[in-house]
Amino acid sequence: MTTPTLYDWAGGHDALRRLIEVFYDRVLEDPVLAPVFAHMSENHREHVAIWLGEVFRGHSRYTDELGGYPAMLGHHLNLGLTEEQRSRWAALIAASADPAGLPDDPEFRSAFVAYIEWGTRIALANSQPGATPPPEAPVPHWGWGEAPPYQP
Repeated sequence: MTTPTLYDWAGGHDALRRLIEVFYDRVLEDPVLAPVFAHMSENHREHVAIWLGEVFRGHSRYTDELGGYPAMLGHHLNLGLTEEQRSRWAALIAASADPAGLPDDPEFRSAFVAYIEWGTRIALANSQPGATPPPEAPVPHWGWGEAPPYQP
């Protein structure tokens, strides 16, 4: 029996899209994050779902269609994000998983939250004025870590 990817375990693109819809609806109501995302493009939600899909070892659409890791870095350069914004983003997306119907097993949630913590800290660092992230890098691929899902 092979271990499923986080993407497959989550429910694929449709599940990630539900997550992003719930999440950004909350973001737009949040006093800390709403100003950051007040002018997001109509494609922003879909692009974030595509990003997470590639990170969680699904399709490679973010790389193939949207410019990969360098493009994601470019969206964060010089934003000057704060730790308060980073931690609120992480907390809101984690809190959006239940209403979006993502799996609630501890192994999945642990891997999901681990990526969110890691990814938001990378975004925070790269958003600071004068940050010099590597210009080329692959999209990170996240897995189960030390606790893959229990499969009887």
